Amino acid sequence: MSSYYPDEPRSNFALYVLLTFIAGGLVVTGLMATQCSPTDPEVVKIDTEKEVAADAPPNTEVKETPEPFEAMPEPEPTPEVPTPLTPADVLTGLDLGAAELDPISLLQKIGNSLQAGEIQKAASLIGKNALTESHLSGLQALSDSNKLRIHPARPISEIGELEANRRARWAINLDDDFGSRIYFDLNRQDTGKWTIEKVTLPPIVGEGKVPPRAIFVDALGITDSFLNAALRQEFDDAKSFVDSEKVSDAKIAGLCIIFEEAKYKLRDQKPLRAMFNRETTAGFKANVADDKGERAAEFGITVQRADITQPWRVTEVNLDQLLADYATRVAGGDVHFTPLVKNPAGGDTLILYFGFDENGLTPRTERQLDIVASLLLTDSNKKLTLSGHTDALGSNEYNNKLSVNRADVVRKYLLTLGVPESQMIAQAEGETKPRRPNVKTDGEDDPSGRRANRRTEIYLDF
Repeated sequence: MSSYYPDEPRSNFALYVLLTFIAGGLVVTGLMATQCSPTDPEVVKIDTEKEVAADAPPNTEVKETPEPFEAMPEPEPTPEVPTPLTPADVLTGLDLGAAELDPISLLQKIGNSLQAGEIQKAASLIGKNALTESHLSGLQALSDSNKLRIHPARPISEIGELEANRRARWAINLDDDFGSRIYFDLNRQDTGKWTIEKVTLPPIVGEGKVPPRAIFVDALGITDSFLNAALRQEFDDAKSFVDSEKVSDAKIAGLCIIFEEAKYKLRDQKPLRAMFNRETTAGFKANVADDKGERAAEFGITVQRADITQPWRVTEVNLDQLLADYATRVAGGDVHFTPLVKNPAGGDTLILYFGFDENGLTPRTERQLDIVASLLLTDSNKKLTLSGHTDALGSNEYNNKLSVNRADVVRKYLLTLGVPESQMIAQAEGETKPRRPNVKTDGEDDPSGRRANRRTEIYLDF
């Protein structure tokens, strides 16, 4: 029998508790489904690497699912560009430089580094004692402007000795229109190895400018510049290096002619050897080679200066050995058949020779006169005297006329080259002033002596 109390109000509390419990369960179930179920309702996630369809039959092969995209690689770090070293930085890191038994080997290494643009490497070979910041800046500027191209045929030249077997000057030759050179003064150590003592860069030659006549104004530099001017047949340049009171214009002109006719050039090895090199006087032995590069002859040159504040000047050129070699090469061994002789009145005289009973010019004498004309045309105040001579064969009257013709043919040829009449004086001496006897001591005819007497002498009054 149930208890029923109709008069009491009914309570809904139990119903509310039940509904709240059911709702909470549904919420929890939904959250779990959201976190655990795959995005695609048709796929169930097996593990992090493999997936299988929810409705696939048993034993279905599980396939690997590729990653939707590959991870982007980490960016490469940007390499740092080293800051170029300043000349001061380069100098700071240098030591004493390289040392070699052969100067050519040392200069070849330096030249190769310069041409490759490796200025720092070249500097390490040269050494800190020979370089300044200005040197390094200059070398870098030459490299940047592509002017450090080494001459392919003649990359290195020896200039000469500053001190016998101890100090020498060399050059690396650049391949440009000016014949530019980088000069190196080398010092020989007690070990016998050579190191760089000093570097001299080529002068900057702008448009319309010419290089200076002498890069160096020391004794060796003036001697080298004088000889190279004579080799180039540049009389005025050669004369600018001499003491005109001690070295005549005729000797300079004769040296130009000798160099040209015998095709001499300064020898590659030891072209100038130091005999002595003191504070105010120095002497060098010049070594020349023939056109084949074979050793030919040597001759002495002396340079002097009044004191250390004055410029060096060539004061003596001893051509005896050079003239002997010249005679062998050009004059068939006749040492008297030379373009330059001592004048009995003093000084030197240029001479042109003629065949027996002839008054015509040969290609050889014309070339000699070409050089003389070039000297006269540089200055209208320069004058010369032409003196015709003969040997003793023939009458006095005939020989006087022949000597006139020999002087006159020279005058006329110089006129064709543009030399004004006012710069020349012609005179005839006949047979009256022989250079050598026309006969031997026993009275017999001397053809060699007569050959030296058939001539026109040229006295230069410069």
